[in-house]
Amino acid sequence: MVLGDNMQKKWEIRQSLSKEEKHLVKNLAFINKCPMIIAELLYTKKLVQKEDIDTFFSPSLKRLHDPFLFSDMNKAVDRIIEAIDSGEKITIYGDYDVDGTTATALLFLGLSSLNAVVDYFIPHRMIDGYGLTLSGLEQLHEGGTSLIISVDCGIIAFEEVATINSMGMQIIITDHHNAKDESPAAYAIINPKKKGDSYPFKELSGVGVAYKLLMAIYGRLGIFHGEYLTKYLDLVAVGTIADIVSLTDENRVLASIGLIHLTQRKNHGLNALMNLAGITNRAPDVNDIMFAIAPRINAAGRMGSAMRAVELLTCKDPIKSQNLAEIIERENSLRQQIDYKTLQEADDLIHKKYKDLNDTGCIVISSDQWHPGVIGIVASKIVDRFYRPTIMISNSEGMGSGSGRSITEFDLFGALEQLEDYVETFGGHKYAVGLTILPEYIETFEDNLQKIIKQQIKINELSPKLMIHRKIELYEVTPKLLQWLNKFTPFGTNNPAPVFYTLNVQVEGYPYIVGKNHLKLKVIKDGCELDLIGFNLGNYLALIKNKHCLAIAYTLELINSSGKQMIQGNLKDIKIL
Repeated sequence: MVLGDNMQKKWEIRQSLSKEEKHLVKNLAFINKCPMIIAELLYTKKLVQKEDIDTFFSPSLKRLHDPFLFSDMNKAVDRIIEAIDSGEKITIYGDYDVDGTTATALLFLGLSSLNAVVDYFIPHRMIDGYGLTLSGLEQLHEGGTSLIISVDCGIIAFEEVATINSMGMQIIITDHHNAKDESPAAYAIINPKKKGDSYPFKELSGVGVAYKLLMAIYGRLGIFHGEYLTKYLDLVAVGTIADIVSLTDENRVLASIGLIHLTQRKNHGLNALMNLAGITNRAPDVNDIMFAIAPRINAAGRMGSAMRAVELLTCKDPIKSQNLAEIIERENSLRQQIDYKTLQEADDLIHKKYKDLNDTGCIVISSDQWHPGVIGIVASKIVDRFYRPTIMISNSEGMGSGSGRSITEFDLFGALEQLEDYVETFGGHKYAVGLTILPEYIETFEDNLQKIIKQQIKINELSPKLMIHRKIELYEVTPKLLQWLNKFTPFGTNNPAPVFYTLNVQVEGYPYIVGKNHLKLKVIKDGCELDLIGFNLGNYLALIKNKHCLAIAYTLELINSSGKQMIQGNLKDIKIL
């Protein structure tokens, strides 16, 4: 077994600028009165005109596209307002992840404020399965629902939509997942990826699409302004960032302004979660959502019912919110324990099953013992560890429930489209999929997936790549640089935090471990020091000693330490020289 923890990353350093480009960058630095490093970042993002730079640095809701550009938006809004006016029961039907639960909460709160008769439903992961399910639809029909609004699901639910119609209900689908050439026979479909839809931005999250629908309703009612425009942007930011969609265009606006509203802590449920996570005396950021808030919201759906997460996000009683948050906190602790156990079992299984991963295109493993709520998280960790597309399958009562994660080089959703004869259901996108499969088909499914991967990529050359912006020296790491870098936030997909590298730094003092497996150390060069943290890089501790000479790749961030702001490097890789 060659691959494993702390795989050596391949540093891919951005190509040096030409003489002509350097001249353009110098002009950018002069005009914007910014460091050359910042001017280079602007240039690489094709931000060279003042208007474009101002728009990027100052996200504004005025930059959002008209929601009525969705092809079915008028039809959807008319039907919802008709249902509100006539007192029909509307049910929001959501997915159990953070994107789905925040979208459900947003539409429930938004329609409730219009005095709609509205309820919500989230399927139970272990009982109902993913997306629109026949068991869930029967519950809605028996409960008197006449109009269903799906969020973050439904775009390929052909059979289920036909069932809704046969029951005498109607459905408006809002989704952001990949669509097929044909669409389900819904009353209306709001999805930027629907074939033929002319909405200009295709990368909205599920909660982003739900927000556009709510804003269209408010627009039709003449209240598309002030508090109505911004009231639920904290939920939009959490769902958008957690779903790892492209943080560009509208998503950059929604995430940026939503983070500001999250700081105001007006949502009692989110406030309770932040307090439990220790996010108290500072403004929450992207990392807080990704690694503190989102895992807790997800834990409700992974370990029990995601209905509890929506109840928390819609709760208007601070005391009840605190109680619900504490229940979810306990579920998250249990989830972490199961994660750890499942990862150990998966690692053992991989070592037994695959003798040489250098000749293996993907990892497909299954067990009757795994909790279906955690296999997606563990699959991500397996990808990080072995850098192979990974599908983990939990078998129960004659059916396998699988969750897959992929690597940069391979479209896993596209592969499943070629293998749909071997699976019962599947959904997702390029890097993350869900599926159900009969256990007897798993081996044949894997064999064919291996063939597809080997046709597309060179297996023996697969290794994680680290994209690096440029070389810098420690004396260039100044408060002024950090102030400028902060203007590029929030960082995320298609707007990553720039990675820098520095050669020949010397370890100062003795590195140590914090948390579970995070490496802390200090380096020095040319009389300048930099504190570093390497998340999940604790295995390097045995290799790095005082006075060792290193090459380091890292991002930069401002952190609060003992009430003071300080600059810290977030290590991405280390080379011992």
